[in-house]
Amino acid sequence: MTTTSRTATSPTGTSRTGQVDPAPGAPEVTAFLDEFFTRQEARAQSYDEPYRSLWRWIADAARGGKRLRPALVLLTHRHLAGPATTAESGDVVRLAAAFELLHTAFVIHDDVIDRDLLRRGRANVEGQAIVAAIDAGAGDDRAAGYGRAAAILAGDLLISAAHRLVAGVSLPPRRREVLLDLVDDCVHRAAAGEHADVWSSMVAPADQQVVLETVANKTAAYSFGAPLQAGALMAGATADVRARLGQVGRHLGIAFQLRDDVLGVFGAEHVTGKSSTGDLREGKETLLIGHARHDPAWRDVAVLFGRPDLDADGAARLRTVIRDSGALEQVERHIADNVDAARALIAGLAVPAGLRQQLLQLSGVVGERWR
Repeated sequence: MTTTSRTATSPTGTSRTGQVDPAPGAPEVTAFLDEFFTRQEARAQSYDEPYRSLWRWIADAARGGKRLRPALVLLTHRHLAGPATTAESGDVVRLAAAFELLHTAFVIHDDVIDRDLLRRGRANVEGQAIVAAIDAGAGDDRAAGYGRAAAILAGDLLISAAHRLVAGVSLPPRRREVLLDLVDDCVHRAAAGEHADVWSSMVAPADQQVVLETVANKTAAYSFGAPLQAGALMAGATADVRARLGQVGRHLGIAFQLRDDVLGVFGAEHVTGKSSTGDLREGKETLLIGHARHDPAWRDVAVLFGRPDLDADGAARLRTVIRDSGALEQVERHIADNVDAARALIAGLAVPAGLRQQLLQLSGVVGERWR
């Protein structure tokens, strides 16, 4: 796995490297996904235009991004399997693509929950659907309802498609069942994490441990732990190796999501491609906010947090309090601690040295990415 040697300034003033680039083989994943969406759009031709448009919006949602999850599937398989047949390689690409579809589904649904209409710097599925509805003559309220419905259906279609791809992987029945259980657990845990996230925004703020567990369920499991384990499973790795890779993935995933939470408040929108006020408007109870609440100055801005009409000035006031309270610095320490924990586990993995080196390199980028 390679990295891009770019730098940017973080909210704490330190220099940060850029992002994770796709692993070798990711172009095959992109080609697989392009073919997949071509087939789905062809299937939709017998339906009305709005449904055909829906599949075009879904395909657009899957374009771009870091392709991190497929990269992790390919990474572990490449190092643990050794020389693979063409058929085996095709199955691994299929599995890697399934994780990208699952990720796209979760992103689409997450945007609905967060009331975001942008993703990667452009209109997301809901945003495109709203524009289409308005162009067709719908009023604002009807268009907004259509946009939400379209996005929910889009995510549902992709979750189903991901399971279908995994079910078609050529493995002995027992190993395929374990693989399907792994993917099913991703959906189960991601839903639990998302549900807890929304619940905490309505009731008393969750404590630190609950927030970290929510992060582990919502992001770490399907973004890191499961892809690492899936690639290892395809390569025939032992249950012990898979379990240890899952532990590595948990720590990397927590660090990744905590960094995402920092970027969600302090990130540059033209770089991240996502709103830097969305989390503040939603009232998202991240670890960053949990720490900031303990500062007396929070009382002066608490009324702004979670306001759907939060403006730029209000967001700036919230950011100032969060930074001055020391919350940003504390979250940076949590990120560093999880990266260190991952690196300690990686050092003890009974896997080829090349895989350990790639995972160590990844751990450095996860905590220091700028988008």
